[in-house]
Amino acid sequence: MTSRRARLGITAGLGAAAAGAAALVHRHRTGYAERGYELDCELDVGSPQFLRTLEALTGAPVSEGNDLRVLFNGDGIFPVLLETIRAAERTLNLLTFVYWRGEIAVEVAEAVSERARAGVRCNVLLDAFGAARMDERLLEAMSEAGVHVELFRPLKAYTLTKADHRTHRKVIVADGTVGMVGGVGIASEWTGNAQDPDHWRDTHVRVVGPVVRALQGAFLENWLEATGEVLAGDDYLPDLEPITDGAPMQVVVSGPGVNHTNTEAMYFLAIASARHTIQMTTAYFAPRPMFVEALQAAAARGVSVEIIVPGPHIDKQLVRLAGRAVYADLLEAGIAIHEYQPTMLHAKTLVIDGRWCSIGSANFDNRSFALNDEATLCVQSERVAEQLAAAFAQDRDLSERIEQQRWTWRSPAERVAEAVATLTRREL
Repeated sequence: MTSRRARLGITAGLGAAAAGAAALVHRHRTGYAERGYELDCELDVGSPQFLRTLEALTGAPVSEGNDLRVLFNGDGIFPVLLETIRAAERTLNLLTFVYWRGEIAVEVAEAVSERARAGVRCNVLLDAFGAARMDERLLEAMSEAGVHVELFRPLKAYTLTKADHRTHRKVIVADGTVGMVGGVGIASEWTGNAQDPDHWRDTHVRVVGPVVRALQGAFLENWLEATGEVLAGDDYLPDLEPITDGAPMQVVVSGPGVNHTNTEAMYFLAIASARHTIQMTTAYFAPRPMFVEALQAAAARGVSVEIIVPGPHIDKQLVRLAGRAVYADLLEAGIAIHEYQPTMLHAKTLVIDGRWCSIGSANFDNRSFALNDEATLCVQSERVAEQLAAAFAQDRDLSERIEQQRWTWRSPAERVAEAVATLTRREL
């Protein structure tokens, strides 16, 4: 445990500096798709062909017969998350980027520890940067209870080139049969019901059916890198029968890649295939020109494009400035932009034509597209799309719409700040 504390301490103290240095190093290793993609035929997001195309581009197999529960904010998410942990009988895998402090951090650690003491094989993987603010006593308590706790890519001299490449995935799988994925972090900021700036707005899902194996794969991939251990057998990967009247789903996982990543391909295909509506909610919006062009092209062919992003309570103001730098181009194309007012908006969802949707860890920025390991659940279901569309409408009612005329008259100081922020867009 001493070595783990030391690694966590080093990460907390030197993480930002290392990430900055790594950013300079990795640019010659990681390609960036500056040129947009072209879709050579029309695709209906509600069709089997769309799912097959997404599978071919990303390697995410189409899984039939799945079901899920959409969960909103801490009051809706954490009771289900704790219930899922406490119900594990054989194996429990937990992967997260953010694990900070607060009562929920303690509750989750205690729930996992209790399962380990009961004989459940519990594996917890924490991103070394994202969990740098975690109370070290929780790490000790879990380890003493028999939980196998590891840090993902702790800072070491020989891993400097990977220091800026984090796992941003948030995945829980119990007994290989029940999974959870979405945007929520384990910290007090995510508790409550988005009622004030201290309690954030987020969306998460609990899923059952054959697609859980793909969520397990998102965990196993990162676990293998961190530990060199392959977790296999029926306790981790059991037979999973399709659920009657279940929906087809896919899990798109991605990491740093050359030219483009699976997350980029997923977003582009969905946007390019939209015929009627695009409803995007994202915590960090700082798109490169190719994605601005993709959204403009959608609007030009008559698609109603709406985007909800954080407002004044965003936790990363630099990202907000970089995103605002493209507002003028989007507004001119007729795209509606709404800034969420009550608190930090941390959800990452996309609804296309009321028939296909995604929920996961990926934001609409280069960090999610090209630097982080991400996991996104894609769902072809009018029922689920309707639930997310209803949540979108509620969030829109709590947002301030950016009006094109007013935006044109923003101050020179704001324009300069936005221009400067775009210089760091590739690292945001």
